Amino acid sequence: MPIPSRPALVDHLVRTRIAGDVATPRENNLSHYRKLANGDRHYWLGLELGDRWTDEQDVLAVMAERCGVIDDPGHRQGQDTIDPELTVDALERMAARLRKAAAGKESVLFATGHPGGLLDVHRATAAALRAAGCEIVVIPEGLMADEGMVFQFADVAVLERGATLWHTHSPEPMNAILDGLERAGRPQPDLVVADHGWAGRAGQRGLDSVGYADCNDPALFIGEAEGTVQVTVPLDDHVTSPRHYDPMTAYLLNAAGLTPES
Repeated sequence: MPIPSRPALVDHLVRTRIAGDVATPRENNLSHYRKLANGDRHYWLGLELGDRWTDEQDVLAVMAERCGVIDDPGHRQGQDTIDPELTVDALERMAARLRKAAAGKESVLFATGHPGGLLDVHRATAAALRAAGCEIVVIPEGLMADEGMVFQFADVAVLERGATLWHTHSPEPMNAILDGLERAGRPQPDLVVADHGWAGRAGQRGLDSVGYADCNDPALFIGEAEGTVQVTVPLDDHVTSPRHYDPMTAYLLNAAGLTPES
């Protein structure tokens, strides 16, 4: 995969609708912001937000600043946006943390609640860090959460139910992994690279956590604003083809010094 320049990546993100005019409608975004503000823990993605975010307009303000959704509270339906420049900015912040992990030969845990879109992004990042000397954490066997099995596929922890990789926002699979490591007398990861509740719960439990989030999943952006999550990359987390993420992954790994070209 050629390494795109920043302008080329921005153009690609907009063209594939990973950013720019995304498929997630404004109504869905505002509904999720409201539910988070109303205390629905499903939308907290493993974070403990207390009573700090009870005004949905405050949530919208964070999302406009960190994700690039339309900041007009009067815009209630129709198109919404992710700013591709913010996506690339966040990729560069994530790259800096990956570079630190590689320099320190850190242990890194990868996990996804969005295997249909982001599994290969995580897999490629794990492979690059392993080649740089990092330990990719192998999770304990026999873990269960949310009536499913927690296991690793291509170095990435996922939730499986009925022989299907499961889309989940739940933090419970991450709890199962971290508790399982503790029971086995093994250290916690130095870094977690994930999304959804996997990333939020890792950060909430005091681990360095970086991840990806869509414009209808505000919790991880709030987590970054509060310092619980180190980096949240805004993107549409399930576009029409997972191959559309390949240039983004190539840019990330090059910026982290994890490719021969870098």
